Amino acid sequence: MERTKSNKKQELKVFNLHTFASEIMGRRMLAGQMGLQYDGARDVYQALGYPLKIVFDDYLAKYLRHDIAKAVIDRPVNATWQGALELIESEDVEDTPFEEAWEELNWELGIKNVLARVDRLSGIGTYGVLLLGLDDITSTEDLKTPVRAGKRKLMYLKPFSEKTAKMLTYVTNTKNRRFGKPLLYELQVSDTSSGQNQTVQVHYSRIVHIVDNTLESDLEGVPRLQSIYNRLLDLEKIVGGDAEMFWRGARPGFQGIVDKDFTVTPEAEAQFQDQITEYENYLRRILLNEGITLKELAQQIADPKPHVDVQLTCISAETGIPKRVLSGSERGELASSQDTSEWKTYIQNRRENLAEPRIIRPFVDTLIKYGILPEPVNHYSVDWEDLFAISEMQRVEIGKVRASALREYTYNPLEAMIVPPKGFLQEFLGFSREQINQMESMQEDDVLSEIKEMMNPPQPAGTTTPAKKTVTRTKAPVRKAA
Repeated sequence: MERTKSNKKQELKVFNLHTFASEIMGRRMLAGQMGLQYDGARDVYQALGYPLKIVFDDYLAKYLRHDIAKAVIDRPVNATWQGALELIESEDVEDTPFEEAWEELNWELGIKNVLARVDRLSGIGTYGVLLLGLDDITSTEDLKTPVRAGKRKLMYLKPFSEKTAKMLTYVTNTKNRRFGKPLLYELQVSDTSSGQNQTVQVHYSRIVHIVDNTLESDLEGVPRLQSIYNRLLDLEKIVGGDAEMFWRGARPGFQGIVDKDFTVTPEAEAQFQDQITEYENYLRRILLNEGITLKELAQQIADPKPHVDVQLTCISAETGIPKRVLSGSERGELASSQDTSEWKTYIQNRRENLAEPRIIRPFVDTLIKYGILPEPVNHYSVDWEDLFAISEMQRVEIGKVRASALREYTYNPLEAMIVPPKGFLQEFLGFSREQINQMESMQEDDVLSEIKEMMNPPQPAGTTTPAKKTVTRTKAPVRKAA
């Protein structure tokens, strides 16, 4: 007996309900075990004020209001997408149709910036999505239908976070390659004219689903702030407590000691109280009092830097972001070569393991599928800005070191007997064979130029080159045999 459409819808709802319920129960059981010690007799999380359940709004609030939380999200994203984003199909000088189409589309829609935005949004929550605005729709109702066949045109791109893009229904057919994946999404689109949000349903074929830090689920990852959330709260306590401590302790408190032979009248007490109020809340710096000695209390101000440093060290260890980069001192004299190298390696790995396979290629392959980009003849590659390219200052410093080493080498001719010139250039100065051959070719050209100048010296001004004499040679008569 075939299942009716209503039965299929009912089964789909039951499947979604069971999936949602199992995830919620699993998360609650895990959250309930966090922070428990001594068989549950002590709850460290409760004692330290750490929440057991963290939702998207908590992560978003931290990103918007916490400086280090924003740095953890933004700095890897900004470094990953810096420079031009190019797709290369061929090494030829002339661009292929695929490369030209990508450059034009990237310029028109600002694709690189949009991809960076969805990268950022997917890291705040458990996933992010990218809506493809195609030319086959006439109303919002068309969004929940599959993309129509034929060559399509991309009109716009819009990134959404976990909060504004909910997975509504899922594919239940076990024979479908998308089994367990979303069928429909529910997006909250802001209407700028009315200032309100409009909820629309969108078919998965119009969506690029982006997820990072995956474990068991292919649809949801671990938020980038989850493992350091407690450390972010600790930083709030330390930095905020330090500011409050300075606010209260920078101006010393006073203790009023009344002389034993002095009687405080109500009028004197009121006058003294007025002076204290003006001293505390306004700019009064002098107190006039009679019979009361004011004793300054000791200030209670401590240096929070060691405590802050401990938290930053923990955050750096978990995220992989060097502490100098995290604290904003990655430039200038404070930067170290080790931190710089580690940071570039971190970004390079992020490009290779996240940006290219999980963001760029799914997006570009979708554009090719819908004919928005022409089918490349060869496999395309993503061309990133070289992170390890040396700067102009570094190039100058390397030149100085090489020049000094070359001067020392040529100073003693006997050194060439131990290390031949080519070996010195390659092993000691780090030149490639191609560079050495190029230098030898330049040297040969210079020698030939000098020889030509010696053979044909320049003539003084006002002189003419004498004409060459033409010598006519006649052949000797051939003697005939007698």
